[in-house]
Amino acid sequence: MRPFLPLLVVALLAACGADGPPVPPTKADVQSGVQISGQARVGVVGSL
Repeated sequence: MRPFLPLLVVALLAACGADGPPVPPTKADVQSGVQISGQARVGVVGSL
């Protein structure tokens, strides 16, 4: 089992895409303030 451990580690790293240095995310357009939108419905359902 030990001879296959390095091969397994290399295969897992190749599968996850760890093939280079990390790349920082691009800056998104961020709007300041709070924005709330949507719907809400409240009710009670029951049967006898």
